[in-house]
Amino acid sequence: MEVVTRLDACPDPPTGTVVTIGAFDGVHLGHQALLRMVRERAAERGLPTALVTFDRHPAQVVRPESAPKLLTSLPQRLELLEATGLVDHAVVLTFDDERRRESAEDFVTQILEGCLHARLVVVGADFHFGNGRRGNVALLERMGRDLGFDVVGLDLVRAAEDADRVTYSSTLVRQRLADGDVRGAAEILGRVHEVRGTVVEGDRRGRELGFPTANVAVPEEICLPAAGIYAGTFTGTDGVARPAAISLGHRPTFYTDQAYLLLEAYLLDFKGDLYGQAASVGFVERIRAEERFDSAEALVAAMNRDVEAARRLLDPRA
Repeated sequence: MEVVTRLDACPDPPTGTVVTIGAFDGVHLGHQALLRMVRERAAERGLPTALVTFDRHPAQVVRPESAPKLLTSLPQRLELLEATGLVDHAVVLTFDDERRRESAEDFVTQILEGCLHARLVVVGADFHFGNGRRGNVALLERMGRDLGFDVVGLDLVRAAEDADRVTYSSTLVRQRLADGDVRGAAEILGRVHEVRGTVVEGDRRGRELGFPTANVAVPEEICLPAAGIYAGTFTGTDGVARPAAISLGHRPTFYTDQAYLLLEAYLLDFKGDLYGQAASVGFVERIRAEERFDSAEALVAAMNRDVEAARRLLDPRA
């Protein structure tokens, strides 16, 4: 997958492209189904596929006070898109105030026609873009007649086998994470929810209790599950996904005013120095909600139970 971050480096395919546009946060199963359709339409026409996305969620600029937390960082998103094998060209646009003020018509002529020579544009039926969200499928169809591209507007992809017809959407993933339902989130994502950060020095509280943990500092804009104890994985710079019991919370047994969520991973059957490493933490299953204990001894007893629960949940032989 060729990644383009500057418009003076557009791929400029002479025969044109089949294009889709969106944030693609999470690259969930619905996104993947859309990309498969784009690939199929491109194959019918003998054209490469192209995807237009943004370096940040547009809401972070348009309405920062209510912008959603991100399921994936930009590097994660690009890795997941490349892993599908369905995207030939990915154009990553900087979404800033200038892009926010850009008219829908200018976006079409500059990006879809000028950069990618679109011959077919595939988007969601409710897709909106451009200043004031004036751009929509109808505008694309109108401009496409003059510029030589067709338009397909698709409804949201639904899980056909689900009795409740669950929609694959990033919003629903966030809702399930907010409920601590990481297994339910994984059903939409097609993989466990994973966050990335750096292992930093903590107050060594876990070590004092006999459970040395890796404290992972995650960027504020990244979506974390609800506070609680989870079974999951920790992947460091060696690329090995190790089983872990994960604590995500405010540590109410020791603190009454910790406003932020602290992510701590206790790696099962591991000893070593992890400080300063870039790390990924995957959430496989929730073990329990966060609790306040009356004593350190009661907390340690619960932590022992949590570790055994994580071991059972993560053991492939169980």
